[in-house]
Amino acid sequence: MANRDAVPKILPKVGGGGEVKKKNGQADGRTRRALGDIGNLATRPAVGAKPQTKVSRPITRRSAAQLVAKGQEPVQKNKKKPLVEVTKGVAARKVGVPAKAEAIKKDSVKAKAGTITVICPDEDVKTIEEIPLNERKVRKSEKTLNSILTARSKAVCGLSNKARTQIVDIDAADVDNHLAAVEYVEDIYKFYKLTEDESRPCDYMDSQPEINARVRAILVDWLIEAHKRFELRPESLYLTVNIMDRFLSEETVPRRELQLLCISSMLIACKYEEIWAPEVNDFLTITDNAYVRDQILLMEKAILGKLEWYLTVPTPYVFLVRYIKAAVPSDQEMENMTFFLAELGLMNYTTVISYCPSKLAASSVYAARSTLNRSPRWTGTLKHHTGYSEDQLRECAKQLVSFHSGAAENKLKAVYRKFSSPDRGAVALLPPARDVHIGSS
Repeated sequence: MANRDAVPKILPKVGGGGEVKKKNGQADGRTRRALGDIGNLATRPAVGAKPQTKVSRPITRRSAAQLVAKGQEPVQKNKKKPLVEVTKGVAARKVGVPAKAEAIKKDSVKAKAGTITVICPDEDVKTIEEIPLNERKVRKSEKTLNSILTARSKAVCGLSNKARTQIVDIDAADVDNHLAAVEYVEDIYKFYKLTEDESRPCDYMDSQPEINARVRAILVDWLIEAHKRFELRPESLYLTVNIMDRFLSEETVPRRELQLLCISSMLIACKYEEIWAPEVNDFLTITDNAYVRDQILLMEKAILGKLEWYLTVPTPYVFLVRYIKAAVPSDQEMENMTFFLAELGLMNYTTVISYCPSKLAASSVYAARSTLNRSPRWTGTLKHHTGYSEDQLRECAKQLVSFHSGAAENKLKAVYRKFSSPDRGAVALLPPARDVHIGSS
């Protein structure tokens, strides 16, 4: 019993019900079961003995006495052997073993190069599979299916191996201009493009027995002369032609009333666009009093009723202003040439019916850049703001260039004279574009 003082005291064991069971002075004689988790065991060194290393199982009185007599650590027979981490080309390291113990047994337990070892809890280290290094499969960096599909999609869309085109901020200079509505301008033009087909005239020549494309060109040529005489805004001219074409799409008009339709349409457009609109008597004067005041007012009422007062429409002029701004760097010559080609297209019935206002405006800009030899003819900024590529515009631009080529010999010279004047830069006198099929992006 003298050795009882050397026996390390064991902390009380906590039972399942939360009560602390005190250990009796006598052993119960039953074999204690090794704990799976022994982290809760603590020991106290004996008096006059060396500090004991923490063991991994409970110690009985007999084993403790033998431990003191022999000065050795108890060997836990049922202790699970530590696992071995095996990595490629690196010696195995035992998990949970101190570095000194690992150094002692380093020579005895080594993972051979090129072998995979697995340690069983109750068995010695065994080699279960040996794979030579030259036969070991090395995982290749293969592309995933998602990356392959993404690359193919970019290739189809023409996005692969191409530098992203820089888009110029054309509204940067108007940030402080409240009238420019920079915050909403992009949404406004998106709305214009969505609704432009609603206000387009349909092909009405078959429903007008006394009108053909030549007669319409004469009417538009006369309207351009009247527009210049009254010194009206450009918006008024484009809206006048739109109102006239839309009314002809809905109502049959005899030839004797065609000029009455023209002046009534211009009267409505001027009331909508101008600050100081011409009076009814002014329109009677330019028609050499061919009509009376009541006829103009009745025609005005008939037009508004047939169109249901729908006058807020995106005409080609709305898009021309935006697209000319996007054709940076732009100058007065570029602007005059664009409006010249646009008004030539406005006179042609086939062009107006075949192409929507936005495409006519974009084609005018493209044809003007081709005529003035601007390079590149179509930029990423223009494509971004117009939504059209060169291939989509070449057909319409080719028609505009052909109108420019025959403008000098055409009998209807209102547009040609208007843009031959010095105040318009005399752009009508410039030679037309040689070839609109060759473009550089």
